[in-house]
Amino acid sequence: MEHLVERLAAAKIGATFNQYAGSELRRERLRRHLARDAGTVLVGEAAGYRGARVSGIAFTSERQLTGAGPAEATATVVHRVLAELGLDESVLLWNVVPTHPGTATSNRRPTAAEVEAARPFLREIVRGRRVVAVGRLAQAATGAPYVRHPSHGGAARFALDLRAAFATIPPRRGSTAPFP
Repeated sequence: MEHLVERLAAAKIGATFNQYAGSELRRERLRRHLARDAGTVLVGEAAGYRGARVSGIAFTSERQLTGAGPAEATATVVHRVLAELGLDESVLLWNVVPTHPGTATSNRRPTAAEVEAARPFLREIVRGRRVVAVGRLAQAATGAPYVRHPSHGGAARFALDLRAAFATIPPRRGSTAPFP
C-alpha cells in the first residue's frame, strides 16, 4: 500500500483538491489505515471538506483523530455505527474519489471524469475484499450492495442498512467481531 499512497499523493484527479500531495501527516495516517487486516471496505462518494480533506481518512474527521479541529456529521455517524457493531477497527474506509471535489468550505459531487480517473485506486483498495457501497454513486462505481448515505437525514437508515449488510457477511476466520 506504500506505493498506492505515493501514487495517490502525486495524482491529479480532475479539479479535485489532493489533500495528500502536501501533507506527510495525511499520507502517514492513510498508510496506517490501509495497513489494517480488513476483509471489508466501506466505499463512499468522495473526500468531504470537513472529513478526509482535513484528516486524510475517508469518513473520518480531524476531531475523531485528535480531539481538536472540525467535526463532520457523516464521519460521526459512520464511526458510531461501526463501533456499535464492533467493527470500528476491522473495516477499511475509502471513497470512490479519494481526493476532495469542492472548496475548503464546500463539497460537490465528483464528475464522471474524476470517478474514472480515481478508478485505479478504487480497484486496488477493493481487490480481495468485500465491498459495501455507501450511497448511490459508490454503488454505481463498485456494483456493490448499497447502504443509505448517512447525510441529509439518512443516519437511522444508514445504521439499519449497515447492520443488515454485515448480517450477510460472515466473520473472517478467527474473528471475534460480533455480527448482528
